[in-house]
Amino acid sequence: MDAFGKRLTDAVSQRGPLCPGIDPHPELLRAWGLSTDADGLAAFSDICVTAFAGFSMVKPQVAFFEAHGSAGFAVLERTTAALREAGVLVLADAKRGDIGSTMAAYAAAWAGDSPLAADAVTASPYLGFGSLQPLLDVAAANGRGVFVLAATSNPEGATVQRAMAGPRTVAQSVVDEVAAVNQAAGEPTGSVGVVVGATVTDLPDLSALCGPVLVPGVGAQGGRADALGDFGGARLVLPTVSREVLRAGPAVADLRAAAERLRDEVAYLA
Repeated sequence: MDAFGKRLTDAVSQRGPLCPGIDPHPELLRAWGLSTDADGLAAFSDICVTAFAGFSMVKPQVAFFEAHGSAGFAVLERTTAALREAGVLVLADAKRGDIGSTMAAYAAAWAGDSPLAADAVTASPYLGFGSLQPLLDVAAANGRGVFVLAATSNPEGATVQRAMAGPRTVAQSVVDEVAAVNQAAGEPTGSVGVVVGATVTDLPDLSALCGPVLVPGVGAQGGRADALGDFGGARLVLPTVSREVLRAGPAVADLRAAAERLRDEVAYLA
């Protein structure tokens, strides 16, 4: 299997850079007239799979599946398989981060041969970037990707992420570590990306990243689709949207139309 970076680049060139999210929040389940249990979760996910089948990558938010226990994880497994069968890359938004054997177990779950494994997974580096090494190794061995949190939009994040680590911010140090991993891999587009919020005002320098940048916060959270053209010097910007699109449901046609409108707005990034 090709490296994730190549598969992502190919997908974006054919289907655009927008990454819709599947966030089955209980309020959305109720708004769609669905039960707030595993059955409602499954129905919600099935609708999203059908609506988003023409997109390059889709991001299920793992927490909303995990909240339903083993039944929720079973729905996530089926959703991941259905998206991949439709030719869609799957980014599991799990934000895993730990040390040693625990991180290795997370790596096996999300980037190895587990039924939960997706094409890529989000991860937190805030136990030290080196703590992610087991995940980076397993992902590379299996042709999968990792998106590392760098600069997030939540106000609390700035306390840590904008703190100075020598001459640079902590967020910039994360970006630079990811850039080093991608440069060592020697691929045109690296398989390790970063997450930078659309509403972050003091962007890290992304010009040397040689990898994708996942940008949450467009739409309902205040980020503008037309303001991502010079996003820290990044070469591959992937806006991801959830509520802005999902509130158009539950009709598949309405959901797809809302996602396609946003995809058209960010087509200039491809």
